[in-house]
Amino acid sequence: MSKNNNFDIQSPLCVLCGRTDDCPEKYGEKRTYVEYNLTVHYYCLLMSSGIWQRGEEDEGVDGFLITDIRKEVNRAAKLKCNICKKKGASIGCVFPKCKRSYHFPCGIQKECIFQFMEDFRSYCWEHKPVQKFPDKESRGTSQCTICLDLVEQLPVYTVLKSPCCKNAWFHRECLQYQALSAGIFFFRCTVCNNKDKFQKEMLRMGIHIPEKDASWELEENAYQDLLQCYQHCDVKRCLCKKGRDYNEPDSKWEIKRCQCCGSRGTHLACSSMKSWEQNWECMECRSIFAKGNYSKQKKRSLATSEKTDETTCLLEEPSSKCPRQSPGSQRSFLQSPKIMCQNNLSSCSHLELPASTRVTMSLSPLMSNRNWTLRKKHLRKQRREVSNILKELKLQVNTKTTRLNINAENIWNSALKGFRQRNFSPTNTIEIKFTNCKNRSKTDTSAASKHRFFQLLMIHLQNSSLFEGSSAKNLSLDFQAVKENLYFEAGKMIAVSLVHGGPSPGFFSKTLFNCLVYGPENVKPALEDVADVDVAQTIKMIKYANNLSSLQSTIHDCYEFLAAAGCLRPITALCDKNMLVNDILIHHVIKRIISPLESFRQGLKTLGVLEKMQMHPDAFSSILCHKPERLSAEILCDLFTIHSSSAVNKVEGADFWMGYLQDVESGESVVTLEDILLFVTGSFSIPPIGFDPEPTIKFLHIRYPVGNKLLNCLELPITETYEQFKDKMEFTIRNKLGVERE
Repeated sequence: MSKNNNFDIQSPLCVLCGRTDDCPEKYGEKRTYVEYNLTVHYYCLLMSSGIWQRGEEDEGVDGFLITDIRKEVNRAAKLKCNICKKKGASIGCVFPKCKRSYHFPCGIQKECIFQFMEDFRSYCWEHKPVQKFPDKESRGTSQCTICLDLVEQLPVYTVLKSPCCKNAWFHRECLQYQALSAGIFFFRCTVCNNKDKFQKEMLRMGIHIPEKDASWELEENAYQDLLQCYQHCDVKRCLCKKGRDYNEPDSKWEIKRCQCCGSRGTHLACSSMKSWEQNWECMECRSIFAKGNYSKQKKRSLATSEKTDETTCLLEEPSSKCPRQSPGSQRSFLQSPKIMCQNNLSSCSHLELPASTRVTMSLSPLMSNRNWTLRKKHLRKQRREVSNILKELKLQVNTKTTRLNINAENIWNSALKGFRQRNFSPTNTIEIKFTNCKNRSKTDTSAASKHRFFQLLMIHLQNSSLFEGSSAKNLSLDFQAVKENLYFEAGKMIAVSLVHGGPSPGFFSKTLFNCLVYGPENVKPALEDVADVDVAQTIKMIKYANNLSSLQSTIHDCYEFLAAAGCLRPITALCDKNMLVNDILIHHVIKRIISPLESFRQGLKTLGVLEKMQMHPDAFSSILCHKPERLSAEILCDLFTIHSSSAVNKVEGADFWMGYLQDVESGESVVTLEDILLFVTGSFSIPPIGFDPEPTIKFLHIRYPVGNKLLNCLELPITETYEQFKDKMEFTIRNKLGVERE
């Protein structure tokens, strides 16, 4: 904003409030324009009810024309302030039928709310918006996460609660100072880093967030010190004749900094290092590692780890022969087709079977079928439970619509842009508009379009750099993604997909799921969780060392890796290798990605999904750790409710319908069960929350079947013979889907 050359800090009374106070944090910048004989507080001007910015920013006072300001002063001179009883009250309460007027400083004193957004509304002390707190929520004290002083957890004017974090409380004054310093680009929740939801609530509650860059970004040379690298050789005996501060790049006298702390250095030659790529730690960091500062703490076992039977463990335990396999990838040693498809089982116990048992143990066909049937029934029960939970969470979604413009060929960037747009809210109804690369759009407001969007998004996430592993995946460590807060966005997208009727990811490893539900400190990772082949090979060499000398030789060979991982420990016996292996696994699988994990957890808190996961772990494991169950004639038959005007037609039509599903399932048809579901609902699979409305079938006197995707209704023709029914189904579904795919 441009400033007038006649601007003067020493200023008399504000023409609107009549005060001399000069407090920019409370009243905005106080400005005096000598040539106009005018002094005004910026907030007094901004919140006045009878004036608008009719000029450009360089006209008048930031777009407020001088003639308009004088008119507003004359208008306010006739109004008495309901607080101080003096004339000049330019601000009025916008609540219908409320006649109160007041000065801006008086309103602050009386705890009125001024909203610095949209129409710049003002509310008096009686009609001001308040934050709602659940009655069951405990009251007490907590720390303000900005000043760290105690704050009372009470719904009062001076205290504000974060809308995105359950236990984050702030002093209003602290938040206002933070907003003025951070500006609109950096003001966000100090706990979970949420920006959109947090800013929206703070603006509603009267926090002014200026449209400017952060104060620390505007300070000249603010980061100059960070550009200075430590350049000093700190080894006990420096060999360089030109001194400890001498540094010659690309030579043996180049200074290498400690890879852990960065505050100590050495010449390459002084530490007998052959190249700059070699890792080096200073003596202080090395002594910390040697004391076992990062040694593994004793974990308490999970309650659920004792509840799974022998069969479950066999089905869930992956092969130890492939270093890149993750839990759930058991195809390498289970050959029975019925067992191979059992990725859809719930999380298994942490009790590992011996390697020999895992490979050689077998089940009789009778036991296989019986256990598979029981597990399948249990799995369906869990998924019905998840469906009910998600439907309960969906009650938060209102009828207000948010449209996302999605490019299917660039699904991630367009989804990220949509989720980060200012007006996006997870509680709004989402409408998807797909656009092609020729800038011509095809709009489909149905649930089918939304399901397709979330399906493409889940596929992208599964193959993205945010996750690592083969089929069952853990979080990876991507520094750029951490910097751009992408782990939070990924968690948020998964939560929104589940509640808004999209598919579940289905690729979480049991280790990742348990970290999210029980906390990383209570989880014991396995070798199969290590996706890096080199790291897995190192762990194997330690794990399978058969004597103390070979173990010590292996540790010597991978000394730098162990030091960087903080896993160095004295090895005096062969059994020490077990604790060392556990330390390495915990570091690589959990501690290394603790920052992405916490960010991902915060994203999953969207719409209360993570809280429900922690309350119902077995149920959510069935959809997050396993792919959807393969469609069968039985599943589709149970999915649809049959309606008919005639009992006879209903019975005969139902027989034809069931017969056709069985033919499709057995391969005696040109269409698949997925084609039938797609024809009716626009989806290849059944989402965890189910369909809304629930799919129905109507038998009518029509020539050909009709799939109404808006109502999820399949209208079927009444025919005399099954052959006629089947021919019409085949012809319609095949041609309809063929046209849509083209």
